[in-house]
Amino acid sequence: MSSQIQEHSAESAPPSISVPVHEPRRDAVNSAFLDYYRCPENFADLILSRDLSANRGFFQFGRDAICYGQSSRGSLAKRATDELYDTETDVVADQNTLRLPFNPSEIVANLRYERYVSSCNGGGVRGSILRKSYYLVRPFLPVSVRKHLQRIQLRDWHEIPFPNWPVDLTVERILAKLLVLLLKTGSTDKIPFIWFWPDGSPSCAIMTHDVETLSGRNFCSELMDLDDAYGVKSSFQVIPENRYPVAQSFLDRIRHREFEINVHDLNHDGHLFRNRELFLRRAEQINRYGKAYGALGFRSGALYHNLDWYDALNFSYDMSVASVGHLEAQRGGCSSVMPFFVGDILELPVTTTQDYSLFHVLNQYSTDLWKRQIALIMKNHGMISFIVHPDYVMERRARDIYELLLAHLADLRSEGKVWIARPGEVNQWWRARSQMRLVLQGDQWVIEGPQKDRARIAYAVLEGDSLRYQVQPREHEVPQGEEHPADAAPEPQRDKTAA
Repeated sequence: MSSQIQEHSAESAPPSISVPVHEPRRDAVNSAFLDYYRCPENFADLILSRDLSANRGFFQFGRDAICYGQSSRGSLAKRATDELYDTETDVVADQNTLRLPFNPSEIVANLRYERYVSSCNGGGVRGSILRKSYYLVRPFLPVSVRKHLQRIQLRDWHEIPFPNWPVDLTVERILAKLLVLLLKTGSTDKIPFIWFWPDGSPSCAIMTHDVETLSGRNFCSELMDLDDAYGVKSSFQVIPENRYPVAQSFLDRIRHREFEINVHDLNHDGHLFRNRELFLRRAEQINRYGKAYGALGFRSGALYHNLDWYDALNFSYDMSVASVGHLEAQRGGCSSVMPFFVGDILELPVTTTQDYSLFHVLNQYSTDLWKRQIALIMKNHGMISFIVHPDYVMERRARDIYELLLAHLADLRSEGKVWIARPGEVNQWWRARSQMRLVLQGDQWVIEGPQKDRARIAYAVLEGDSLRYQVQPREHEVPQGEEHPADAAPEPQRDKTAA
């Protein structure tokens, strides 16, 4: 990355404007950056250089970060494929203060909440009438028929320009770019922050199983055997109504084997988010099932979601948002491979391709795509999250592919490259980390807060134009810190494999 920071001076200061506009509070501008890195506030002072535009649109922040929202500089594009104005050249540095032409917290929220979708690819949930008809007959359709219908519906998936397939890191790129620009001011040569994962793990992985049919429910014990053979504890998302009986003995077996239980929609009919009134009625029932099952997590059917309605759900975490939604019924994606809060609920985004999409939409019986996604996410220290249905790995060929995936994850763990956890454990950690803070004691930084013994201090440093993370060891461990490159990996070319 080349330095584009302007030194602050009277000549370079943006001109004042005559019409007063209410400026966001400084903490509202800084919040996304500080929540992500958990660094001391005095290292990151982000303010707006001037009043923002009234309208929203697309622009760039550096060559590899597409933003959507308001900006005080340049023109805003209607589509992500248009020529985009680059705001990086408009950043003004004043010691440890960055004057920005946009509010990074707003931009990050627009990505996480998918507010760009209607402008980017024509809307989120496609074809409501067709969808209603499909879900009426879906229980009676064999996979051989369903996959052909879904290939037709998703036939344009490889033409979607944004988010970037197969892994999108836009949120991480924006926040890392801000860190680079802060370091390039020269006010400090390193910025301390609380490392993303416990015990200095470079990245994280979670395995989840959505149970859709009676045969899938009956296969859960064998699936637990398979997971256990590779030391992977996973979660099972159970549909409370209409699909199959949910006996207490079934739930008890899952818990007894130290796997997790979450609620998967209400009846998986595709209508949970059809309108606000229906959602609120169903949310009450879903909350009751969550309490009865002792479930802390939720996932909607087919990953339909509306994050603005989540205040009606009484769960600790959700897993209904794809990072890249090209192959989902609801197009879009949160453009991130990290957990984030939606009010009081922690979102654990789905960051890899679902098994059903891999096998039956892409027609790929291979771990190649999964391994490609794993490598990209690990390079950026993110969370690798999978959805593998017991319903679709009963068949021998699919089960063999899943077993290869488990073996690969187990190898990465043995090499110290990934922390494999249950979703609930990630939820506990990320909540604890959100309450931690760095405090200076003498000339040493220390971490205060819950689970601080598992937390690590890291330093962001520049090597040339490249950002690197140095994770510090605990006192009883190896004396030197671990080096991690921090620049987001180059954007991969979109995979145009035909479905």
